[in-house]
Amino acid sequence: MDTTGSGPSTRNSDSAMANTGNDQRPATPTGRILSRSEIQSEKSLAEFLVQMDDYAPIIPEALTDYYLAQAGFECSDVRIKRLLALATQKFISDVATDAFQYNRIRQQASKEKKFHSKDRKTVLTMEDLTAALAEYGVNIKKPEYFS
Repeated sequence: MDTTGSGPSTRNSDSAMANTGNDQRPATPTGRILSRSEIQSEKSLAEFLVQMDDYAPIIPEALTDYYLAQAGFECSDVRIKRLLALATQKFISDVATDAFQYNRIRQQASKEKKFHSKDRKTVLTMEDLTAALAEYGVNIKKPEYFS
């Protein structure tokens, strides 16, 4: 048995309890040793943030800054703001795609009932948008009408 701590009998494949021998892995600020998968994840995140330097988001940065300030978010790193803008863009795209699918389902149902017209435009309705947002946990109520 190797008692120096550098032999293969003292190393674990994914987690290490200490930096011993040839197994030098970075630790978190709290002193916890990172596993190899966590190190790879950190490297991927760092590479992605470097790519965000050249990314021009579809959502204007002024709009992103305004709503982040309204939410109380303060960050001077423009890459993080662009990352949040990208996540917002993805969310809006997913909701719009889901709403479009609900619209197509509704149109197919009306074709079966013989109520179809040629060259019909696709219109985003509150009914489709409500159904799409419900999948993401966002509930929309129709406005109450007062008489």
